[in-house]
Order: sequence, then C-alpha cells, then structure tokens
Amino acid sequence: MFEFRGVDFMDFDSLLSEEELLVRQTARQFVEDRFMPLIKRHFRDGTFPNELTAPIAELGFFGANLHGYGCAGLTDVEYGLVMQEMERGDTALRSFVSVQSSLSMYAIYSYGSEDQKDRWLPKMQQGKAMGCFALTEPNFGSNPSGMLTRAVKDRDGYVINGEKTWITNGSVADIAVVWAKIGDSDKIQGYLVETDRPGFIAVDLHNKLSMRASTTSSVGLTNVRIPAENVLPGARGLKAALGCLTNARLGIAWGAIGAAMACYDCALQYTILRKQFGDRPIASHQLVQNELAWMITEITKAQFVTLHATRLKDQGRLSHVHVSMIKRNNAQMALEVARRARDLLGANGIIDEYPIFRHMCNLETVKTYEGTHNIHTLILGSHVTGISAFS
Repeated sequence: MFEFRGVDFMDFDSLLSEEELLVRQTARQFVEDRFMPLIKRHFRDGTFPNELTAPIAELGFFGANLHGYGCAGLTDVEYGLVMQEMERGDTALRSFVSVQSSLSMYAIYSYGSEDQKDRWLPKMQQGKAMGCFALTEPNFGSNPSGMLTRAVKDRDGYVINGEKTWITNGSVADIAVVWAKIGDSDKIQGYLVETDRPGFIAVDLHNKLSMRASTTSSVGLTNVRIPAENVLPGARGLKAALGCLTNARLGIAWGAIGAAMACYDCALQYTILRKQFGDRPIASHQLVQNELAWMITEITKAQFVTLHATRLKDQGRLSHVHVSMIKRNNAQMALEVARRARDLLGANGIIDEYPIFRHMCNLETVKTYEGTHNIHTLILGSHVTGISAFS
C-alpha cells in the first residue's frame, strides 16, 4: 500500500503555526497507526471500530474546539485540520468525531443550562458518553421545519413522539439532542433525551453502499417522557438547529479536503509506478498529467479558501453563507477528484486494496448531507441576488 506523504503544492504549511502543525501531525499519526489498519475490514463488514473511542478521547479530539469542561480548547483551524485527517482515513471516522463534537456537544455547549453542561460535556469529552443529533425525519430532510415529531407538556415534563432517521451514532449514543415541535404549535425546541428512557428505540440502517463504516440509525420515540430540566433553554426555533449544522459544516469542508488528498496522492503514486505501452509510467502521458494537474489545482484552491474562512470564524467574522460556499465547493471537488483518480487506476480503482472507490462512495453522501449541493446553491444565490428561490 502507498504511504501518504501530505499534499502541499503552494507552501500551505507556511500559513500554519507550530501548534497547528503539531495538532495535524498528531491526528495524522493516529489515523495512520490506529485507523488505517482497520478500515478495510470495517467498510466490508459495515461496522465502526468502536474500540477507538477511548484513544480518540485521550487525544482530546471530542469537543476539541470547545472551552472548559475538560475540552482541549483548540482553535477552529486546529479542529479543521483534525477533521481533514480524520476523513483522509474515512468519512465514517470524521463523522463519528464531528457528530459528537460539532453537533451534540456544541448544542449542549451553546444552548444548554449550566447543569446540563456540567452533567454531559465532561463525560462526552472523555468518550464516556456518546451523543447523537436527531433532526432529520423520514419525510423531512432539506425541509426540517416540516417535522412531525412533537413534545407535549405533561405535568412536570414532556412526552415526545416521533421518528428520526439517518442519525449518525444513533444506536451507540447515551444522549440524543432531539428537535421537536411544541404541542400543537409550529414552534421548534431542542431537548435532551437519554437513550435508555422507555420508548426510545434506535435501529441501525444496513445495506448502505456509502459510509458503510459509519453507524447510522433510525430513531423512534414513542411516549418518551423527559423532565422539564431536559429542555435545552437556548435551543428555541429552527435557527438554533441550523446554527449547529453551520458549525458542523465547516468541519465537513475540511474533511472533504482530506478525502480528496487521499485520492490524489494514491493516484499520483500509482501512475508513477504503473507502466503500460512499453517501459514508461502512465504518468508520462499527457491525459494522465492533465487529470493530476486538475486535481492538485482544485485541492490547493480549497485549502486556501477553507483556511481563510476558518480564520474568519476564529475572529467571529464568518457567515453561514461562507460556510455554504466551502461545504458546497469542497464536497463537489472531492467527489470529482475521487472519480478522476478512480479512472486513472483503471480496474484497480474499484478494489479496496486502494482507498479511492471507498472515498468516492462516501463522498456521494457528503455531497448530500447537512445541506445538499443544490440547497447550498440556493443559499448562495439568495445571498448574492437578495431574492430567495425558496418557497
């Protein structure tokens, strides 16, 4: 198997501090040493290596860019570099860390009471409690405001009924951040639901052809009773849920770069070693060089734009439309890199001795989840024209 050497065409690393480079190297080494030997088997079997939960926690990667409660307090750039390296391994690994950190922990950190933060965040940072983010429903993906899940006031608490689907970490979670409409109204509120409460059921989705190593579940809530203190006090309205998604999308944009880097580097090394039509490597052919030149150009553009956007976030200047642009661009870019890299490997591109087809399948999902390519297109279009295309 080829050795990953990093992808830096335009001295990108010169823009990173020593601390940022150290964080990236720590994540890179973890992926190389602990994850890569496992991913082929887990992708084949459709399972996630849960034994890595404790090592990930020990490295401080859960809630890494949150402050206090035992969290590492990394910058957003440092966290982004971790996400890049996680997805260079596999989208399932990045999603596992991202859903725990940027969705579940972030929701509690941003919208929870001090009691909720004190109770859950230290345990989640240590990997002793896992979380999931339950927003999407079977009939409501891009239009979450239409959700049918409801929380009805009942004595000193609430009774929740509904169904959520495509929930990463759903069946391994100890706590679920559940979004539901309040009573008979259309007002949306976030709630914390312990997964051992009667009426909470999580069933894993099988037969996926993408993100096979990710634990993905459907969640059913049937008369699930929670106390009033489980209401996330700051999580009022759909805007709160979308704020969590915006936070997570930045990590997705970094992760897509990692997947693209893995595919490009594999294709580059393969085409230099592979010989056809005599004793010349196929990398000597014009059409092959055209593909490699396109890949490295698009990866380099994504690196610099994503770094700038993340620096803006660290300065409190990042807009959700900026995040839509880089999530949309990077996911599409990475998918196209994977497709072109697969083509360069010919028939070898479809076997799991090489990572390309696995990444290509995963990236079909990355292009779709947490805002589809077309939804982010319309967000950008609405912003630049001042005219909304949404109904």
